[in-house]
Amino acid sequence: MSNLKAVILLSGGLDSIVSLAAALKGESGSVKCDVKLALTFDYGQRAVEDEIKAAAEICKVYGIEHRVIKIPFLEEISNSALNKKDEKLEFNELGTDSMKAVWVPNRNGLFLNIAACFCDSIGYDAVIIGANKEEAATFSDNSAEFCMAQENAFKYSTLNGVRVIAPLIDLEKYEIINLAVQLGVDLSLLKSCYNASNSGKVHCGVCESCKRLRAAILKSNHGGLIKLFF
Repeated sequence: MSNLKAVILLSGGLDSIVSLAAALKGESGSVKCDVKLALTFDYGQRAVEDEIKAAAEICKVYGIEHRVIKIPFLEEISNSALNKKDEKLEFNELGTDSMKAVWVPNRNGLFLNIAACFCDSIGYDAVIIGANKEEAATFSDNSAEFCMAQENAFKYSTLNGVRVIAPLIDLEKYEIINLAVQLGVDLSLLKSCYNASNSGKVHCGVCESCKRLRAAILKSNHGGLIKLFF
């Protein structure tokens, strides 16, 4: 069977770059994919410039076409702290409260459907998403059930029944770090911070994304990576 032609949702963060590497090599239980196109979304998030820059550099390294998709209406209707660029975004603990603060309405559902439009138009087989076990515990749109439901819907809404590939769906964040090292991913390429552009640092260390990244590195087999980010 030939590799699936795929579009990837690429934010430039840890989950998306490791999903890309895993899909290209068919690792972590993933179907091997020929990734043709990466989509980065601009919905007015505070880290949009960092995300676009990181994703573009990742695409350059992997030789993948990169497109930025603007979704202005999502910024207009979102009450997420991610879209409130003048407010301090800092969390003492991760959980339901921090999740609600950064929730963007139907974000992953919208992203997958836009990517499926591209697949349906140009005859590609699959969309790759960085959904993972750890974030699924608080973000329902990172769960295996969500991914399966979206794939089932695509059986009806796309001519070729676009698949949803989530290479990290069974992994915790520290396992994603271990997999990244195993796959030889250059982690200096990623940007996993909501505040970095405003903080003047590589990663701010206090937002939800930074806290997850720091904890994952320290729990992984590669604690020395901490100096890359903090």
